[in-house]
Amino acid sequence: MKGYDLFELAVRNLRQSKLRNGLTTVGISVGVASLVAMLSLGVGLQQLATRRLAGSGMFDTVFVTSKQDFRGFDREQDQKDQHPENAPVLDEAARDKMAHLKYVTEVEPEIRVMGEIMYGGQTHFGFVTGLPMSARENEAFDNLQGKFFSRSDADEVILLNDFAKELDPANPKALIGQPVTLRYGEHQPLAADSDTSGRLSGEQSDGGSPNAGDSYGFSVVRKTQQLKVMGIIDEEPYGGMRTVSRGRIFLPVDLTAKLNMAEFSDMRSSLRGHGRTYMTLTVRVKDPAKVAQVQDAIKQMGFRTFSVLDATKSLRRFFTVLDLFLGIFGSLALAVATLAIINTLVMAVLERRREIGVMKAIGASDGDVKRLFFAEAGAMGFFGGVLGIVLGFAIGKAINIGTGIYLHNHQLPAEAVWIMPPWLIGAAIAFSIVVSLLAGLYPASRAARLDPVQTLKYE
Repeated sequence: MKGYDLFELAVRNLRQSKLRNGLTTVGISVGVASLVAMLSLGVGLQQLATRRLAGSGMFDTVFVTSKQDFRGFDREQDQKDQHPENAPVLDEAARDKMAHLKYVTEVEPEIRVMGEIMYGGQTHFGFVTGLPMSARENEAFDNLQGKFFSRSDADEVILLNDFAKELDPANPKALIGQPVTLRYGEHQPLAADSDTSGRLSGEQSDGGSPNAGDSYGFSVVRKTQQLKVMGIIDEEPYGGMRTVSRGRIFLPVDLTAKLNMAEFSDMRSSLRGHGRTYMTLTVRVKDPAKVAQVQDAIKQMGFRTFSVLDATKSLRRFFTVLDLFLGIFGSLALAVATLAIINTLVMAVLERRREIGVMKAIGASDGDVKRLFFAEAGAMGFFGGVLGIVLGFAIGKAINIGTGIYLHNHQLPAEAVWIMPPWLIGAAIAFSIVVSLLAGLYPASRAARLDPVQTLKYE
């Protein structure tokens, strides 16, 4: 039997019992719709999480710390590092070496110190952090009120909206373009011949002489700096996931270096005799796909690294399990539809015994009968799959609209939590056809085993 004749005969047979076959097809479509809706929801949630992380500018960033300062996330690796005190420190030489690595675009320190802003005769405390010029690409600055820094060392400042409201509760936007005064502590190294009379009697420096100057010592001197308010942001940059995010006063990172601000890590560095070191360096990579390669190069230098890609390994594992469970629950309705297909085709075999007997009497083989019932099952699967895609798409749109309304009522931006990837359309239809063909195995085999003599005699 030719393929065209087989298809035409299958469609004709399906039309003979429109109500029963139609209900079976609708059952398949409901199963496919539930499967598509569940899997698309999982894809949408995963892409939402990925968008938020990508928008925070974290995917192309590697965080570098010294093994002397922090324990890592890998306990096995920590156990191997039995002498972290001998590990290299994050100083300017290490920063320069990282800056010359392949695919690295910038290496900036994470600077966060306590400072004071004086405005209108009042003093307000807040953490001061340094931002690189590349921070302008971060989503936190999409709704920036005012302008970004003009240069990486300009005497300018950007304020967090909450802090701006403290400075000017009546009209925070009026601060833009206004001068403010920053009071901070400046790190000043001690001179080699500095007075050591402040030591206790008999106390010696590392050099052994009680009057020898300590080249690693420093003093903190209170300084002030006039700044111009360039802009105000509503939320913390980098999604609050970096040290520099947890600040209220943002300066250009080169300005913080020029002001030589005293940092929390200075005392630690002085006690260890390292001079000034960095607590954390952030390494920006040209291509997120090269982050792992850059991490390996930095690890070979003896430093500890962390990137969002390390965290997303667990995130991807979570969404894989989530997609699995959503697919299982979504397939339950399709399993019910499978039983409906079997029931429909078994009833068709009983009703069409004479037709099958005539077909075999005029030369149809058992294989032709099987293919006929397979074609009918496949046709129901195809049309049910197409209808299921349409129904699932409608369900997804309703989910997105409902979620958007809910977020809007809570003063949050709308987000698409349901996304149907193109591959899922073809996969759902193909899966529907395969399931339908499997459901048609028993009815097709039963029809092929009918004896034409007995069927005609029965009629």
